[in-house]
Parts: sequence; C-alpha cells; structure tokens
Amino acid sequence: MLADRAGTIARVSNISNGAAVSLEMPRIPAVRNRLRDNPVSAPKRVLLAAPRGYCAGVDRAVIAVEKALDRFGSPVYVRKQIVHNVHVVSSLEKKGAIFVDEVDEVPEGAHIVFSAHGVAPSVVQGAADRNLDAIDATCPLVTKVHREATRFARDDYEILLIGHVGHEEVEGTMGHAPGRTTLVNSPADVPNIVVNNPDHLVWLSQTTLSVDETMQTVRLLRERFPNLQDPPSDDICYATQNRQVAIKKVAESADLVIVVGSANSSNTVRLVDVALENGATAAHRVDYASEIQQEWLEGVSTVGVTSGASVPEVLVQQVLDDLADAGYADVQQIVTAEEDLMFSLPKELRTDANGQPDERGLGGRVRRLDWQRQ
Repeated sequence: MLADRAGTIARVSNISNGAAVSLEMPRIPAVRNRLRDNPVSAPKRVLLAAPRGYCAGVDRAVIAVEKALDRFGSPVYVRKQIVHNVHVVSSLEKKGAIFVDEVDEVPEGAHIVFSAHGVAPSVVQGAADRNLDAIDATCPLVTKVHREATRFARDDYEILLIGHVGHEEVEGTMGHAPGRTTLVNSPADVPNIVVNNPDHLVWLSQTTLSVDETMQTVRLLRERFPNLQDPPSDDICYATQNRQVAIKKVAESADLVIVVGSANSSNTVRLVDVALENGATAAHRVDYASEIQQEWLEGVSTVGVTSGASVPEVLVQQVLDDLADAGYADVQQIVTAEEDLMFSLPKELRTDANGQPDERGLGGRVRRLDWQRQ
C-alpha cells in the first residue's frame, strides 16, 4: 500500500518551472568560511535529495498567514505554530503574526488562523464563542483523516490512531472521535491495547510518520486483531512518503546525512531515523547551516542533504553554501519523484478586499527540483 518509487541520480540543471507566486522567506545572513576544507580519501560531493522541503499543505498554510496579514493587517493570531519550523514562525512574527497556544488568549473579534496540523471541533467552537474570525489552514490531507475518524466513529467503529502522543495533529484527530479513539504511540504499545469489539476496528495514522515504522505497527496490530480494517486510502501524506523514499536512496551512498528542519517537526526527525536505517554512517538534524559541526565532516567524502516538509529552500541553500566552503562543491541531485500539487487557500482568502478573485487563490509557491548556487 505504501510502495517505494524507483530512484534516479541526475546532475543538477539550471531549469526553472516558473516564477514564484509569493515572496520567499528572507535569506539568513551566513557566516562564511566557518567550515574548513580538510582532505579526505575520496572526491568530495553532496547528494541532494529531491523532493525535499515545502509540501503543498505547508505552502498553503504559510501563504494563508501572509495573505491574512496583507488583507486584514497586523495582528493576525495563529493557534500553535502554523508549521513546525522555527525560521518560518520567526519570519511570520516579524511580519505581524502573533502565535498563541489557545484561542482564549486571543482578543474577542480578532482574526485567528488554525495551523496546518488541524484542530479538534472543540477548538473551532471555542473560537466561535469568542467571536473570532477563524481561518482554517489545516492541511487538506489532515482534514481527510479527520473526516475518516468522524465517519468511522459514527458507524460505531473503534479507531486505533497510530501517532505521537502530544502532537497537535494527533490531538486534533482524536478530538473528532472522542471516546472512540485509542492512540498507538509506537509498536511497543501494541501488546497493551484493549478494545471492546475486535471485529469492528479500524486503524488511522498521523500524516507525518515513518512509513516503515507505521507498517510495522500495523502488522503487529493485525497479528492481535486479524479483522482490523485499513483506512480507505493512505493516511501518511504523499510528501512524507516522497521525502523518505528520496533519503533512502541518498543514504545508500552517504557517509553523513544532514537533515534541515526543526526538532518538533515529526517528519523531519523521521528523516534522520530513515537515513540511519538505510545505510548512512551518521545523520544529524539542524535548523540552520551554522549548526553543522566541523567534526561531522572528518573523513567524510559524501554528504547527503535533505529537508523536512516545513522547511523553506533558503535554509537548504545555506547548508550547501557552507558545505561548498568545506570543499563539497560538487552537488548531485537524487530525484525520486516530482511534485506539482497545490491546494486552494482557505475560502476566506480566495478573494481580495474588493471581492475579486485573488491570483493566489490556489495557494502554493512553485516547487522546483533544480538547484543553483545563489
């Protein structure tokens, strides 16, 4: 059901698929020549995973906040981090977004954006009770899981939700089927699960999990509950799957893998695990290029680079710049899939202040697989 795609190695080309429809995140000032070009036993190179970085749901959510600020002015409030990336959140704060933990922190009548990870119905009701103008930037793929949970609960199914305890997406999904959902945090949880009717049982999952670990959990669940039903379609999103497939291909040949992304980004952290499980000698996560340590590069000829689904390309570019200073200027791109999906913006943002269709109504910046030094 969660099939791998064939990987290919392609030399990077300088081909653009079109102009971006929204401003890129500001470039972070780099501290250049920080990393030394020490000799190693083989030619130095970088294997750059593609796809990487922004997925359609993240793109849509970030643009939603930008457009809400343009349309309604500052401040616009955002419940939780709009996406799990410290740079994106900081950049939006500088533009006038205010991030809060709960809706009761927002002044009555203000504008609030729900994050890409989704919310429980109780949060929606809480916003309505405070007369907030709510804009729902939940990723449509997360919304799909919410609808599945609601439907299965209505049909009297018990739901085993595979996901990470405390993650906002998990909390939102469980809120759509309260009392019917049991969280399965890891394969180790499976022996202790108790259900009322093992013949009326279905599993769903958080969208940003490791494909391999999820399927291991499903196999263990099915050993205990042979009549466990599958969701109608894959819950793990296309972007999460694509980035894991790409890093698997990179890791086969990499002495070191660097994953760009934040510590609270589930799909980013999983990329580190997937790299180590598929041949990388070492793998590290960084928010910024400045976090790369010289000792990581000792004896390393091939460095793999990728980024989580909430990471703007400018942060990857800085990693490549710093690696070039250390002698890793030969960049080869590992292409395992191409992505061109875009989601419509929330309905409140599809028109301009005059009610006319907005040119960004579809949402999404153009995502490119090509790389060029800037």
